[in-house]
Order: sequence, then C-alpha cells, then structure tokens
Amino acid sequence: MPSTPIEPTTGRQPPHDALVRVERFERPELAHVAEIVLDRPQAMNAVSTAMARAIAAATAQVAADDSVRCVVLSSTHERAFCVGADLKERNSFTDAELMEQRPVARAAYGGVLGLPVPSIAAVDGFALGGGFELALSCDVVVAGEGATVGLPEVGVGVIPGGGGTQLLVRRVGWSRAAKAIFTAARMPAREALELGAVDEVVPAGAARDRALELAATIAGNSPVGLRSAKRAMRLGADVDLAAGLEIEDACWRATAFSGDRREGVAAFAEKRRPVWPGR
Repeated sequence: MPSTPIEPTTGRQPPHDALVRVERFERPELAHVAEIVLDRPQAMNAVSTAMARAIAAATAQVAADDSVRCVVLSSTHERAFCVGADLKERNSFTDAELMEQRPVARAAYGGVLGLPVPSIAAVDGFALGGGFELALSCDVVVAGEGATVGLPEVGVGVIPGGGGTQLLVRRVGWSRAAKAIFTAARMPAREALELGAVDEVVPAGAARDRALELAATIAGNSPVGLRSAKRAMRLGADVDLAAGLEIEDACWRATAFSGDRREGVAAFAEKRRPVWPGR
C-alpha cells in the first residue's frame, strides 16, 4: 500500500466551485486511471440537483474517453464519502418538483453504474443512503476502518431509490439485504465487509490510496479485455446460465480478434510487457 497520498498532477482544471471533478495522473502506472472526485464538502457531498447533474456529466465524460481503463470514485471530505440525498433541498420541493428531479437523480446513479470500465469506490467516513448507492454502483468497494455505510431511507419515509434495493440484494442476497434495508441500520466497515457489502477494509484514511493502487493494477491489463469482461459480467448477471454463456461467447468474439489479443499473446511469447493498442 502506498505510504504517502497519491496526488493528481494533470488534467483539465475544474472551476473553483466545482461539485465534482475528474482528475488524471502523470505517473505511468496511473496514466489510464480517471478519478471522479465528489467535492461538496460543506454539505458532506449530499446529492443536490446540481450535484446529481455534475455526477452525470463527470461519468459521461469518463465513459466517452477511450484512454480510461479504470475509474476511482472518491471524496475530498475526510469524514464523508457522501451522506446521500440533500434532504434540505428535498424538503423545499413540491410534489411536481420532486418528480422533475427524479430523472436527474437517476442519471447520476446510472452514470456510475453504466461506466464501461472497472470502477472502484474509495469510502472513508459516512456513505449513507444515496452515498452508499453510489459506492454500490461501483464494481469494487474499498472502505476505511472508520467508515460507516447503510441504507436508512425507510426511516425517513422513502426507499433506497438510487439502485440500493437492487444492488445490495445482488451483492449479499435477499435476506441479508432485507435486514439491512428494513432496519435502516448503519454498519461499521468491518460489519459491512462480513456482510459482503464492501470488498476490502483498510486503515482509516487509506481507502483512496488503496483504490488507486488497485486501479493501477487493473489499468495495466488489456483495455479491450477489461471492457468486454465487464460487459459480459453485467449483462450475464441476471439471466440463466445458458443465456449467460451466450453473452460471454459474444464478448469473447469481440475480444479474440482484437489488436489487444494479438499483442497480449505476442508479449507473453516474447516475455515482455504488452503495449496495448486498445482496439
């Protein structure tokens, strides 16, 4: 694990008041990693309408960039990844305004879930409600020792509406997800790890560094292979085995005749590191 924080050193500079930033890195091992940074510290990254639009825009930007092989979703707030929906804003909405905001919120969560490359959530501090749903929308969740996660929505008269009722069930199974959602429980990181709701627990404050370390490892692999593997896994997750194997075969065909496959085999035979063409 890196002993010092990894700082972004390149990429387009965001406006000073940006709610979400996309960062890129000069270090060679992170050259193909994009970091989407939640940056609304005064509200512990509560997802307002403006924040939701910013998340959707950032994920669309990253998804359209063929140079990206892995994404890390992180926060600038040391005590919060994201505390969920901005309930102060929601409290001011009329019913009509709440309905108008719904597709904006769905686009934010769907943008993370729909990233075509592997994604890792770096969770330190609170990840509650919609904040935990953003993490669950990633492929891997790394949590700091002091993190607290949960889906407390039924306690305020709603349900997890950013994918939580679907994603947590798929991660941990029906009964475990039911207990977590119906009790509105907040779980410390170790309990969430035991449940299967997060994938790794690291020392407090180290989630981002560990996520970037994992991202560097992932980004060293074939970009065609990574995208095709994620597509096969996502499309095949909710179909029967026979249908899933057909999906896998289609994704295999899309990869097997690529330049990446030819380069990977050649590099293995020549005992060198591959230089992926990415197509």
